[in-house]
Amino acid sequence: QVQLVESGGGHVQPGGSLRLSCVASGFSFPYSVMTWLRQAPGKELEWVSFIDYDGSFTSYNESVKGRFTISRDNAKNTLYLQMNMLKPEDTAMYYCGKGPSWAVLGGGPRGQGTQVTVSS
Repeated sequence: QVQLVESGGGHVQPGGSLRLSCVASGFSFPYSVMTWLRQAPGKELEWVSFIDYDGSFTSYNESVKGRFTISRDNAKNTLYLQMNMLKPEDTAMYYCGKGPSWAVLGGGPRGQGTQVTVSS
């Protein structure tokens, strides 16, 4: 059974940083591409970032490019999202998902989420 558990969210001031983690179990994490998504209040779920099996390829939503960095540690079955220069519009529930962005947005496995709030 696929399990994804996110952590690391919190309340931070604009310009601050957070690092999200997602611990995976129940499937072969090193052989799975992974995606971070987010959903702001009143808005649709959106793709944030994607990483391939070994981290050699990554992709970012234009809204976070240059500020967020996705990475993974296959030995620890853990996915990360380093978020720098946070803005109020980054406030959302953040989820990690198993699979490419199109699959997770279409209902693929994802965790329960971790809340990120950016405000002064």
